[in-house]
Amino acid sequence: MSPEETAEKKKVIIADHMRDVISLLGEDVQREGLVKTPERVAKAMQYLTKGYSQNPEEILLSALFKEKYRQMVIVKDIDLFSLCEHHMLPFFGKAHVAYIPNGYVTGLSKIARVVEVFSRRLQVQERLTTQIKECIQNTLNPLGVMVVIEAQHMCMQMRGVEKQNSVTTTSDFTGVFKEQKTREEFIALIK
Repeated sequence: MSPEETAEKKKVIIADHMRDVISLLGEDVQREGLVKTPERVAKAMQYLTKGYSQNPEEILLSALFKEKYRQMVIVKDIDLFSLCEHHMLPFFGKAHVAYIPNGYVTGLSKIARVVEVFSRRLQVQERLTTQIKECIQNTLNPLGVMVVIEAQHMCMQMRGVEKQNSVTTTSDFTGVFKEQKTREEFIALIK
């Protein structure tokens, strides 16, 4: 079975389950506005979790270049959208990623694509931060990597504590970013 056929089969199964969920919530799945909703939700969920079928290491290696540059490379303000694994509600914000090359650089867009791959999985922000860092560190073997994510969580804004203006910041780092001076330079450059 081709990947497209497998995805289509999964979409049908997810849609069937969504019909049950909508009915259990007390709605009429035959109501005009809801007739196609199960298929739409299934398609949306497949898109929002497409990171499971992507390999972030391959993405980085697809544009790997030998280079003597050994200063900080920062890609900041990378938009990210993910789903909280606890409530399956969105969280969204910005990722700031830096690395210091050790003989090789990767295409700048590849850093943003790594953020995208890990974001398009059911996540918690803490793990997302670490996965991005570890992928870049393990694949490029730079002198260090630092990742900072600032995000708003709909599970905190729409339900529960209902704090609309809260922002969660996470960070993780390796190598030379363990030195306070290097971390401070990164923080100054992303502000």
